[in-house]
Amino acid sequence: MKTRHTLRVVDETGLDPDATQERLDRVFFALSDPLRRQILERLDGQALLVSELAAPFEISLQAVSRHIQVLVQAGLIQQERTGRISRCSLDAGPLLDAAVWMNRYSKYWQQQFDLLAATLAEVDERRMKRSTRKRAEPGSSRKK
Repeated sequence: MKTRHTLRVVDETGLDPDATQERLDRVFFALSDPLRRQILERLDGQALLVSELAAPFEISLQAVSRHIQVLVQAGLIQQERTGRISRCSLDAGPLLDAAVWMNRYSKYWQQQFDLLAATLAEVDERRMKRSTRKRAEPGSSRKK
């Protein structure tokens, strides 16, 4: 019996880049909806029942449950069931993965911040020079 070997490509971290990409796709898709982001905000620091999560929203419990399932599939929510009761809690791990991915591109907006900082420093320097000149001009100080 011959064994069939398949070659699996991994990146420098030892992870399968396709699987990593799929996880990021699920996270970004989950975060693309404002209601799902609100659900995550509500779970920050606490576990809630599905009914508690659904309470502030003007949609059905079933619709909220579908949003929760998208978040579960993305790994952003852990769901613990006891009979018919389902308690949800936030799992921030996938958010860290997304933040690491986005951080690779921070150099582009960091350049803009550096340019802004240099421009503000130049403006401050001009103000200081004008202020110093005004104080040095004759008649610019008040006599009592």
